[in-house]
Amino acid sequence: MSSKSGGAKKKLGDGRKIIADNRKARFNYSISDVFEAGVELKGTEVKSLRVGQGSLNEAYAQATKQGEIMLVNAYIPVYLQAHQFNHETRRPRKLLLHRREIDKLSQAVLRQGMTLVPLKMYFNDKGRVKVEIGLAQGKKLADKRETEKQRSWERDKARVMRERG
Repeated sequence: MSSKSGGAKKKLGDGRKIIADNRKARFNYSISDVFEAGVELKGTEVKSLRVGQGSLNEAYAQATKQGEIMLVNAYIPVYLQAHQFNHETRRPRKLLLHRREIDKLSQAVLRQGMTLVPLKMYFNDKGRVKVEIGLAQGKKLADKRETEKQRSWERDKARVMRERG
């Protein structure tokens, strides 16, 4: 899975090396559009990602009032060989997108109630860190209360019928 130099977790055929994959995102949301965005990283964050550490499990993206898209709560651990306080592990990171894409994403969030969900973090073929952002709608989960009520009623009905007859 990983190369000799440590590297990212998985290498795809198109030159991408996946660092983090958010599997829950496709389960919890229906994804309509996917955008590729660069990530503004500082200090030892790149070294930490090169080793293959990082997670998008609790991450989300949001549009700010300044007209930017931020990746919030993405976990990039501190690089062990560097100073421990070089970067915060869960700080908000600016996503690098074209103005037209930012406008499209922020309008979809405001008008249609869509959600910006990070799907994958990877190194592209040029060695730059990219994030796939999905424009998503939350899936409607089944309401279990109705089925539980129905099951309980069937059980009670069967019990009453046994007691009568």
